[in-house]
Amino acid sequence: MIAYITVGADDIARAKQFYSAFLPALGYSQEEYHGDLSYIPPSEPGTPPGAPDFYVKSPFNGCPASGGNGAMVAFDVGSQSQVRNLHAAALAAGGSDDGQPGFRALYGSHFYVGYLRDPHGNKIALFSNDPSEPGRDG
Repeated sequence: MIAYITVGADDIARAKQFYSAFLPALGYSQEEYHGDLSYIPPSEPGTPPGAPDFYVKSPFNGCPASGGNGAMVAFDVGSQSQVRNLHAAALAAGGSDDGQPGFRALYGSHFYVGYLRDPHGNKIALFSNDPSEPGRDG
């Protein structure tokens, strides 16, 4: 099980604006610790979380933050409409589009995804793969 994911950020305030535009809608609570951000997924008391914690931090080595080439964090948001809504909210909160919400030919017929870059270049995917919703082929 993945316990946590960390992305780097040079401007924590801009990162907070971006990530707070969609992670709370997925049930994550936001905490700040030593100037960095922690987004904690929902879990029942006494049970391990079903999703990893998500941290936004200044790089420990003091070098500028950068998005890893080929690295991406994907969030299962539950529905196609939520993919569209949260993608739009993240764009309005300072993100940049890296692929409008929609189906992709390379993936399953119900895999609906929108891609973003956070203000520091980290790639984020918001997706739904719900077979009860309309698929790519109708």
